[in-house]
Parts: sequence; structure tokens; C-alpha cells
Amino acid sequence: MRFVFAVATFALLRSAAANPTPPNTPDIPATFVPPAQQADFDTRDVMIPMRDGVKLHAVIVVPKGATRAPILLTRTPYNAGKKLGRTSSTSMAASLPVDDDVFAADGNYIRVYEDVRGKYGSEGDYVMTRPLKGPLNPTPVDHSTDTYDTIDWLVKNVKETNGRVGMIGSSYDGFTVLMALVHPHPALKAAVPECPMVDGWMGDDWMHYGAFRNINLDYFAGQTEQRGEGKGVPRPGLDDYETFLRAGSTGDYAKAAGFEQLPFWKKIAEHPAYDAFWQEQALDTLLAKEPLTVPTLIVASEWDQEDKYGWSAVYKAFKGRALLLLGPWPHSGAKGNFASFGPLQFDGDTAVQARRDVIKPFLDEQLKDKAPKSGIAPVTVFETGTMTWRKQATWPAHNAPRALYFGGDGHASFDAPKGEGFDEYVSDPQKPVPYVPRPVKNDHDQWRKWLVVDQRFVVDRPDVLSFVTEPLKEPLHISGQAQVDLFASTTGTDSDWVVKLIDVYPEEYAPQPELGGYELGIAMDIFRGRYRDSFEHPTAIPAGQVQRYRFALPDANHVFGKGHRIMVQVQSSWFPLYDRNPQTFVENMFFAKPGDYKKATQRVYHQPGAASAVVLPVAR
Repeated sequence: MRFVFAVATFALLRSAAANPTPPNTPDIPATFVPPAQQADFDTRDVMIPMRDGVKLHAVIVVPKGATRAPILLTRTPYNAGKKLGRTSSTSMAASLPVDDDVFAADGNYIRVYEDVRGKYGSEGDYVMTRPLKGPLNPTPVDHSTDTYDTIDWLVKNVKETNGRVGMIGSSYDGFTVLMALVHPHPALKAAVPECPMVDGWMGDDWMHYGAFRNINLDYFAGQTEQRGEGKGVPRPGLDDYETFLRAGSTGDYAKAAGFEQLPFWKKIAEHPAYDAFWQEQALDTLLAKEPLTVPTLIVASEWDQEDKYGWSAVYKAFKGRALLLLGPWPHSGAKGNFASFGPLQFDGDTAVQARRDVIKPFLDEQLKDKAPKSGIAPVTVFETGTMTWRKQATWPAHNAPRALYFGGDGHASFDAPKGEGFDEYVSDPQKPVPYVPRPVKNDHDQWRKWLVVDQRFVVDRPDVLSFVTEPLKEPLHISGQAQVDLFASTTGTDSDWVVKLIDVYPEEYAPQPELGGYELGIAMDIFRGRYRDSFEHPTAIPAGQVQRYRFALPDANHVFGKGHRIMVQVQSSWFPLYDRNPQTFVENMFFAKPGDYKKATQRVYHQPGAASAVVLPVAR
């Protein structure tokens, strides 16, 4: 054998010497095919035909040796081709995204990623959050039909599958999971929407109760400048606070960035109120009319800085027919690694625990042949404060409303006020309250953590009111949505009201000394005053007259510990996260003029008949 090998090697070297590669030969071959036998998986790039003739690009990842394997599908506008290749490893587990760890390790899940219509490798036209067929979409196709056609092709053309398909995805990819539940394909047996985008006006992504989120302008550019990834908006400096302030209105900023070329920006700017454009694509409303025939696990994040509204709205729409997993993360947190978040330390990696102990068992039960029962609870929630996972039958836990009233001298109490009183501040649009300590950077890490930033950075501003309780004598557990009941007046004719529910740690906190005195946001949101009577038909605020503002804060499952204090902060700007309210009623705030931005004196009342409060959902 040694002799044969030596002869063969000699012949090869002799051939190379006799036929050398010319020096000017192009060094990039027409195609390069990696040796497939080295990897423990196969990949297939395919174009899947839709009912209107358009073909969508998909990447199919099949473990070697897979038989009767379920398919797990993600439909995305974020480049299906980039999902594979996290590392250059020949291991499927190392090559797929982090959140696919449990499925790759299983060895018998087929993973499919598909570019949505009009993005990256897919044909057709891209429409941001394309509406369902109907008044807003006169074509015969939408995300529901595209998903149906995709699943139909997969079960007929992927020979290794058992014919059962699950869907999973977060944010926009969670939105496409929900869209698939409208007239679903019979082979769709499980759905896991994570932090889904549901209603872009009420509280997901684009707006919150009518206040526009400036941070999304970069997203508009990145998603719609071209079929691939756009470049975003160039910055003249480090601090977005200064950049947006200098620009003027959000419309001025958008115009300077060339957004008049982007149809989606124009659609947003043309519909500042909650009109038919928004109402007819609110997914919670649409899904409430559909029978839920696909087992569904909703995954949500307690500090979701992007889509905190949607998961809760859809869970309510499903009326207890869906399971729920709520973890202590930022947006899409279940996809990452979280042994800690901001200042908070957990007992282990909570995201890994969620994927391993809840998400995969759920999918196994629905998708695998003869799989055992998962045994997961109807609701699995992380209880912040005690830092413990809880299993319960419903969300929220049984609770009783308990009003936390604002009082004089910055006090808050569970006792209703008895005397006349109010606090006031001057809100100046030229000096808005920042949402994070400056500089406000166009930075992923700052954006991900801003909801858990220590709120002491604004507590001494003259345009922020703080009402705080005495130290609690016993722990207090809230489960669900706190309700704002605010009585306030303004000398302007429009106003924003930002309300923050905060856990104030003791000055000395032995378990984690660096948290001494920390002011941790638990539930915070903004409400645009012009919509106090109607989201669809805004009206000017009568100057100097007390008005009542009622709105829900995001869901929370939190225990305020013994010795902690509960704080509520009230302010009228949250910049540059949200566009500035000029405090003068104008028809379309996107295009307010410089002269419209005026100071206003804001009064928050705490007296009989006008007792401002945050009504807490106190668990029983």
C-alpha cells in the first residue's frame, strides 16, 4: 500500500509540473462547492413559487440522516441567506443562529428561512407589514397566502419531513407567524410568535398612543431604501438629542434625509391619527375574528423596548386559547443569552432556560411523531423582584385594582387625597426630557437597555414630577397592566403625558450593593393628549382646563420588595425617542412649524374629584 501511494503521489506531482497553472489564471472560480461530506447538515437554496407566479427565496437546512423530521419555518425581511453561517463550522449547531441551539442539537429538525416577498432573494414587491387581502390590499396575495403556498411546497418537496410544520420568529418575524394563523395551511401544527409587531399605532414600533418614535426613521431607511439592506440616516454628530432638536419637526428631519422618496414614510406621515389605515391592519382585531386552530405559544419580553403592546393584545384576542411565556428580557430576548440584563442578575441564563424548558418541549409535542406531552403550564412568567420563574393557569394572575394616589410634597399613597392640591412644571419643547442620559447615541447596546436605565438621571429636572411612597412594610406583587388615571391641565392646546412606574431600591441593598437607591423602570409609556377623547378624531385641549387622561401601562409581573419604595414620574417629553409635541394643536404634528413649539405650564392634580393615580393590578 505504501508503494502504491508513493507512485500515485509521484504521478500527481509530475503531472502538475508538466501542466503548471498559468500565473494569470483568474483566482475566483465560476463556482466553489465546499466538500459537503465534512458537514453534519445539508443546505438547499430554493425558489418557491407562489400562486401569482412570484418566487420566494428560501434556505433549507437538513441534518444529515434526518428522517420523518418536522420543519421549523421562519419568514423574514432580514436576509434568509445570512441566517446560516454564524460561524464557518461544519456543525449545524454552530452555524445556525444562537436561538436555534436546541433544534440543531436535537438532530432531527429541518430548519427553513425564507425571504418575504420583495426582500433580498425573493421576487415581487415589498410592502412593509403588508396588509391582508382586503380594503388596504387589493391584490390576491398577502403574508397569509405566501405562508400557505410556502408550507404547501415544503411538505411536498422536502423528502425528509414528516409533513408537520411549525413557525417561529420574533418582531417582524413574529408578525409573519401571526399572519400565518389567518386561514392556515393544514400542515401548520404549531406557532411561536415572539415579541410580535401587532399594531404600529397603539404601541408597537412606529407609535405609542399616537406619539411617533423617531428611532424608527433609521429602520425605514434600512428596510425600504433598496431590496437588500439600506444604509440608514447619516449623522452629523454623536448625540441624537442634538441632531433631532436642530432638525426641527420630524417631518423636517425626514425631508433632509431624503425620505420623500420612501413611500412607507409618506404613508405614516399621512396618517397621524388612528384612522382606517391603522384600524384595518390591527392584527389583534383581525385575529379575534378568526378561530385559533393552530396550537400557539406567545413569547414576550418584560422590558421590550420595541413591541411591548402587541403580544398582550393578541393574547387577549385569543381569549386564553394560546399559551404564554414572559421573560425578563429586552426585545427578542428569548433569542439570545441572558444570565443578566442591565443591572439585574439572574440565576442562570434565562433565555436558554426558556428555549430548553418551554419553547422546544412545546414544539416537540406538536410536531414530532409520538412525542411525549410537554407538561408546560398555560402561562410561564418570570417574576422580577424575586427573580423566579412562575407557572400559572392564567395571565394575569388573579388581582385586585389598588389605586396609588399622587399627593403633595412628592408623596404617593394608597390613601385618596382629601385636600385641594396640584403640582406644576414648565414643559419647554426646546429643552425636552431625554429618554436616556446624554449623549443619545445611535447605538444597539444603549437602545437595548434603555428601559432599565436608572431613572435618577432625570429625577431632579424641574420638568419632571416624582411621587414616591414610604418604604414598603411588606412586599407588593403586581401582575398585569397598571392603569393611569391622570387629571391634568396645560396652558397649551396639546400635550404629551409620560408616566413611569418605578421600583426605588433601598439606599443600602446588601444582595447587590451597586443597586443601592436604584430607580428601576417597571412599566412606562407615553400618551398624546389630543387623543384623550378619540384616537381617530383628535381635538385641541382646552387651555387651562382640567382633563382626564386614562391609558394602560405595559404588562408587568413584578414584586416591589419590603423596604423598597414605589415611585411614579410624570413628564411631557421623552426625547428623541418620541417626536416633540409643539404643545400647540396643529393638524399634523409631523409638519409642525418652528413657531408652533411653545412652552406650557402643566399641572397635575391630586384632590377630591381630580385624584391622579396609577391603579396597580395587585396580585391576590
